[in-house]
Amino acid sequence: MAAIMAAAGGPAGLAAAGPVPGGSGGSSASSSSSSGAAAGLALGPPGLPPPPGAVRIGDRLYSGVLITLENCLLPAEALRFTPSMGSGLDAETEAQLRITGCELIQSAGILLRLPQVAMATGQVLFQRFFYTKSFVKHSMEHVSMACVHLASKIEEAPRRIRDVINVFHRLRFLREKKKPVPLILDQEYVNLKNQIIKAERTVLKELGFCVHVKHPHKIIVMYLQVLECERNQHLVQTSWVASEGK
Repeated sequence: MAAIMAAAGGPAGLAAAGPVPGGSGGSSASSSSSSGAAAGLALGPPGLPPPPGAVRIGDRLYSGVLITLENCLLPAEALRFTPSMGSGLDAETEAQLRITGCELIQSAGILLRLPQVAMATGQVLFQRFFYTKSFVKHSMEHVSMACVHLASKIEEAPRRIRDVINVFHRLRFLREKKKPVPLILDQEYVNLKNQIIKAERTVLKELGFCVHVKHPHKIIVMYLQVLECERNQHLVQTSWVASEGK
């Protein structure tokens, strides 16, 4: 669980990209690599030194959001006291909500026939979000749905929001061990759809639109091949599960 919780993009990497002070605005750009990412807006005025953290691309100056190996994990203080704890939620209940949310994302992804990388991305976004916001103030299920929908687009396997809602509707009945019934497209459905769209916007805003996720799975496969252990099914499965923090 800890690996997912501390997945890339902790508070140091969550700052929203914004205009450089004194800029004139008018365009936006972003660049990312394995060593970092920068995004922002505004043309720096001539004659003034660039502000700290600014990135120059061509003749324009952009505010920066840096993601490196040094800040890709959540700091210990963020793990010790979370926004949910600040709202009065005990650590055990919060951990259970995190587990349930990630399980929902995984189960929904399977039913939606999403690639595994999309499910993993959705889980990371879910964990990142709830290290900036509280479970008490934001619905775990709504954020889970929003993360599935967002991750499907990030990983270029988009699914309709209606399909996401339908899948979660079915999963709710399965969790309660009830016979699933068709989802009625009434006003309640419309309200839920709007809430999911709002939740997705909130996730993007809180993460500063930094939704790039570097998963460890490809690296694990490479190391296993170098060690000539790729045929050891037990080791492969154990490594894969450990990389997902389970």
